[in-house]
Amino acid sequence: MPQKQRKIAIMGYRSVGKSSLSIQFVEGQFVDSYDPTIENTFAKTTKVNNQEYDLKLVDTAGQDEYSILPTQYSMDIHGYVLVYSITSPKSFEIIQIIYDKLLDMTGKVHVPIVLVGNKKDLHMDRVVTQEEGRKLADSWKAVFLEASAKQNEVTSKKCVADIFHAILMEIEKANGNTVQENNKCCIS
Repeated sequence: MPQKQRKIAIMGYRSVGKSSLSIQFVEGQFVDSYDPTIENTFAKTTKVNNQEYDLKLVDTAGQDEYSILPTQYSMDIHGYVLVYSITSPKSFEIIQIIYDKLLDMTGKVHVPIVLVGNKKDLHMDRVVTQEEGRKLADSWKAVFLEASAKQNEVTSKKCVADIFHAILMEIEKANGNTVQENNKCCIS
C-alpha cells in the first residue's frame, strides 16, 4: 500500500504544550525548556492499521482570542489537534474560539478534530474537569483525550502517539473510509 500524505495542524493557546506533544510524538522526548513557537513543521512516518502515513505536523504559534488564523491553516490541512491545558481556564475558552474560527475559515460544518486536555500530570492544579473537556468534544463530534506530554501518557494507558493515530482515523472517516480501531499504544 502506498504511503498516504497527511498534514495536521496543532493549535491552541500559548503554553498549553503543543510543541511538547509534537516533540514527544516525533522524537520520543520531553523538552522542558520553553521558547514560544513561531511555527514549526515536524515530519514523521507512522503506521496505523497497516497503512503507512507520511505526516507533516504544523506546530502553530499560540493563538488567542484576537489572533487572525492565517488562511494556510485551512488549506491543505487534513485534520486538527486542538490543545488546551487542564490547568488553564483561559486556554479552554480560547480553544472554543479557535474551533469557531476554523469552521468559519474552512466553510465546513465538521472538520476532523481531536481535542486534547494536556498537562494531566499537573492534576493538583487542575481547573478544567475531564467532564467539561468531554462535553465540549461531544458537542463538536470530536475525539477527546487527556494527555501528559511530559509523561508520554494519554487517558487510560495510551501514549502521545495515540493522539496522532486518533486524528488519522478521524481524517479517514471524514474521507468516507471505514476504519477499525485498535487500542494498543504503539511506539513507532
